[in-house]
Amino acid sequence: MTMIAKTARTLALGFSLLLGAAHAPVLAADGRFSIAVIPDTQNYVDFTHQRAEGFAFDARDMMVEQMRYIADNAVSRGGEIVFATGLGDVWQHPTIAIDPEHAARGFSARPLPDGPQSGMNPDRWTRGVREVEIPASIAAYRLLDGALPFSVVSGNHDYDAQWWEESWPRDLTAPQGDLRRLGMIHVGGLTEWTRAFGADSAFFKDRPWYVAAHQNGADSAQIFEAGGYRFLHIGLQFSPTDASLKWAETVIHAHPGLPTIITTHDFLNKDGERLPHPVVNQTVVDPFDNSPQAIWDKLVARNPQVFMVLSGHHNGQSFRVDQNRQGGAVYQILSDYQDRNQAALDAGVAADKAPALGDGWMRLMQFDMDAATPTVRVRTYSTHYRRFASEEPNYARWYKPNEQPHLSDEDFLNRDEFTIPLTDFRARFGAPAAVSK
Repeated sequence: MTMIAKTARTLALGFSLLLGAAHAPVLAADGRFSIAVIPDTQNYVDFTHQRAEGFAFDARDMMVEQMRYIADNAVSRGGEIVFATGLGDVWQHPTIAIDPEHAARGFSARPLPDGPQSGMNPDRWTRGVREVEIPASIAAYRLLDGALPFSVVSGNHDYDAQWWEESWPRDLTAPQGDLRRLGMIHVGGLTEWTRAFGADSAFFKDRPWYVAAHQNGADSAQIFEAGGYRFLHIGLQFSPTDASLKWAETVIHAHPGLPTIITTHDFLNKDGERLPHPVVNQTVVDPFDNSPQAIWDKLVARNPQVFMVLSGHHNGQSFRVDQNRQGGAVYQILSDYQDRNQAALDAGVAADKAPALGDGWMRLMQFDMDAATPTVRVRTYSTHYRRFASEEPNYARWYKPNEQPHLSDEDFLNRDEFTIPLTDFRARFGAPAAVSK
């Protein structure tokens, strides 16, 4: 970075401190900046993964480490991160058996003695989510408050209710252990989630970069500036309805010409397909919901400003590029590390009892808008191990067997560290505005 660029960044930081970081514009001093992508954090805050429940350590500290790293490396504090987006499944457990709206529509939960909550008193996991999981999630995200603009979307675990739907038959021909034997999961109610992360929450109320919301923040939009561009980000709830998709399109139309990124919990699976999880397929039990492919058809493909879609939900990683209806490239990226349990093994938990946590892995996407062809360098970093995937010699041995066993070690690593050339970005969005250098 040149001395002039350093001076520009120092001045920007000075104005941020003067005005209050939560209300100051976020401006990168040159064409290189990063976006932090936070995969599913549900296993960190799961109340059964804390010392109070006899676990080896407080796993929620790993979520705190991630947020502190992002905040410490924000542009407002001298770093490169201009925006952060959470991919959903913030916490783990529901708070009620079924939400009133779905109950009124005739949905009902199937009692399953062999289900995931067998042996646990429902009052216990209700208290666990209310007293541990939600407060821990809010406390972790509070570290980002005032440091940089950010978004967080709902995943299926964040709904008030998550149940095995009575109307969907159990597939008893599926192998033992296959979740299809239990039927199909449905979700409903975002009261707790919008209370924590909605438009009126302390995180987003009156923030100038939080530019629009739908259903009290179940869907939301943010603006950030970096590399000579203003970017629009839209966060969509899990399996969004047509109303959500139409709202998102009106937001895009209200911000013409802005390069747009969409985050939603479920979009790609680990094979790079726009297919829902086979037992969390909302569209087969509820006509109001949209599948990943429907999100593409009804929103992404028809709006040429959208150039990137980020998602989690499916354990693993994948990447694909498709052209929208106007021929523009749309880069779609799955990042989900919630099933990684090496940190529990390191702590001495027996292999057959070591729960999945996530091991602190997250995505850092470094944009270089100064290059003749802009690029995005995607890297996978663990705030627990304090290294990138390419710096961990055991990376493939630890994680490949559970995520992508058919790949070579090199190809597996290449799924987590790669560079995307934004070949048509200039043609679609023009040259960057002048930036002091």
